[in-house]
Amino acid sequence: MNKQSGIHYLSEHREAADGRNVPQEVVRIRDTVIASLGDLLQGAFDAVDDSLFELANNARSNNEQNRYFEAMREIRIKRKGIERQFQTATSRLFVKPPATGNLNQETATRTASPDSLSLLDNDDLEEQVALNAMITKANAHFQGPLIQLQARFSAVYPDASDTAPVNPMAPEHLCRAFSEAIQSLDIQIRERLIVLKQFDRYVVSNLGMLLDEANRILTQAGIVPNFRYQGKTGQQSVSKPQATPSETGRGTTTVSPGQRAETAAEDSALFEQIQQILAHQRANNGRASRHQDPSVRVVNSQELASVITALNARHSLPESGDLSEGEPITLDLEQLVRQLLAQQQTGSGNTSPALEEKDEDLINLVSMLFEFILDDYNLSAPVQVLISRLQIPVLKVVIKDKSFFSRSGHPARKLLNSLARAGIGWSSSDEKARDKLYNQIHNIVHRILNEFDGDIELFETLNREFEQYLERENRKASLVEQRTRESERGRIKSRKAQEEVDSILQEKTAPYQLPESVQDILMNGWSRVMFLAYLRNDADHRWTETVKVVDDLIWCLHPHEDDEERDQWVRVVPGLLKTLRAGLKEVSYNANRLDEVMASLKHELAGAFRTRSAIQPRDETRAEPPGPETEPTTEPNGDDDAAIAEFMSQIDRLNTGDWVEFRLVNGTSFRCKLSAIIREADCFVFVNRMGLKVIEKTRTELAHEMRKGRLTLLEQGALIDRALNAVVGNLRAHSA
Repeated sequence: MNKQSGIHYLSEHREAADGRNVPQEVVRIRDTVIASLGDLLQGAFDAVDDSLFELANNARSNNEQNRYFEAMREIRIKRKGIERQFQTATSRLFVKPPATGNLNQETATRTASPDSLSLLDNDDLEEQVALNAMITKANAHFQGPLIQLQARFSAVYPDASDTAPVNPMAPEHLCRAFSEAIQSLDIQIRERLIVLKQFDRYVVSNLGMLLDEANRILTQAGIVPNFRYQGKTGQQSVSKPQATPSETGRGTTTVSPGQRAETAAEDSALFEQIQQILAHQRANNGRASRHQDPSVRVVNSQELASVITALNARHSLPESGDLSEGEPITLDLEQLVRQLLAQQQTGSGNTSPALEEKDEDLINLVSMLFEFILDDYNLSAPVQVLISRLQIPVLKVVIKDKSFFSRSGHPARKLLNSLARAGIGWSSSDEKARDKLYNQIHNIVHRILNEFDGDIELFETLNREFEQYLERENRKASLVEQRTRESERGRIKSRKAQEEVDSILQEKTAPYQLPESVQDILMNGWSRVMFLAYLRNDADHRWTETVKVVDDLIWCLHPHEDDEERDQWVRVVPGLLKTLRAGLKEVSYNANRLDEVMASLKHELAGAFRTRSAIQPRDETRAEPPGPETEPTTEPNGDDDAAIAEFMSQIDRLNTGDWVEFRLVNGTSFRCKLSAIIREADCFVFVNRMGLKVIEKTRTELAHEMRKGRLTLLEQGALIDRALNAVVGNLRAHSA
């Protein structure tokens, strides 16, 4: 059966999938890996096609050019078959993975032994060396995730052991599978190495995200969830699950006890500082302790928690069901709690209910927290409205678990930070009904309002699901953004090259009236040679040489009567004509007219040599436009430069990955992320959260936009941390 047929691939894939029972988690990983590798492999083959086309375009002979074109044709014909064979081989690795490091005795020996390598011919040796280098580099670069994944897969597959661990995603397995898949290609070693190079660049170099995803899936399934790895020279250890629920599902990153203690100490110190300021304010207001007042019944925290639980969603849910509808809601939480206490006061005699000072501080702190959130410009308006509806649930959390403010890793705090971080790039102009991110945030808020009954685990679950969603979306956006960035760099560099070529030719030809044939050669032919030379910017100084050709041509078109100059003319012209013809051929100048144009140029040069000038100075008076149509020259404004200097310094502090908001003249606004700073073209490229380009500006243009109030830099720090710092600042200001 044809190895490239779709029927064969489906058959092999089915055999690979059904040959042995594979755990559900491994099936998920396998499907994700095969799909992602398929996408990455397409990028690799596209890059191979581009590389071969570039080589063919710059080939020094017809035979060499035909060789590259034949290789392109061969790869295009067999590409789909190679992709299917590679995916089938990858799928089989998950059914019965070979022991990592021992693919088979023959391969291992051939790879490791210099004697065995010496038995190979030169082409096979080159390919083998390239393959080994690729594998070695990947093993070193992804050492941590690979060791963790090997431990987890070895725990899944019953045939694995300490002496024979397995990992179906090991670089050596994937690289060997691809090497075998391309054996059907009838191409020479140089083209084969190009294929391996692009596979390394587009597939192997991007294995990190697949390894992390596999580790995350197995960790969530409880397969070696706690793994500590101390680098290349350290020891690795695996322990059984002993973590708290809030610690599971965090990927492979581990935090030392000292780091956790330091963070917790900082959070606790900040919360204690807030409490001290509030206590100081109470003392200044002359408020006595409620425990000493016999007419007051102090409500303990447990009773307060049950009272707040009685709050329903009428304060948070709009009639339309769209939680982002309207303006952010503002609640007086302390007044709301007091009303509830008053309504439930029965059988307490003449005493009136009152809150404990610590509980009152917590309620006030939640109110101040949401005051900051409702004023925080960094949140997009719809996300701000959604988060504002969580005031009562957060109050329930704080009363039930007072570590919300003193522990940065609190589940509810983490979820609020995640929602705010994800929503920073969401613009009000986005179509909410079709936006997946909006639906995710909307559903999370809706579930909290309807399902939260005091169990903090709900926040942990929602945050874990939301982080998984963000990870998938960010991975897609990163790939799109990378392609956008590369495309923009190429486009902007091309534009810069064209501007430079046009400027040089305009500068050198403007003073003269050139013959039509010369004008045609320079503007429609040689300009393309100059363009390519500028883009390549190679070490051979071709750009400088192409500019010199223009100077030499113009010089040779002048009449020369001095004997020394005429001798120089005789030396220059033959090489000049040869260079011009070679360059025009390289850029595929009109082949049918090339001989005719070159003959005409020779005629013009011969005329110049016979002292009949082939070039005339341009009439300066006619070259200048009439006075009334000339635009007035604007002198640099020193005051304007000084005014934007401050904003220039802010622009210079911008880094790739920073978010900003642009406001248009018509009142609409949009948010975007700085994706690339192309210094040589003075260009800042911005993309939306999908990774697509939305705008580009120069440094000066950005400074002017900021000066006019049409550009705002957005803060990306954790929402709750920023809110607490702002609360401390406000409290200190009022206490001063």
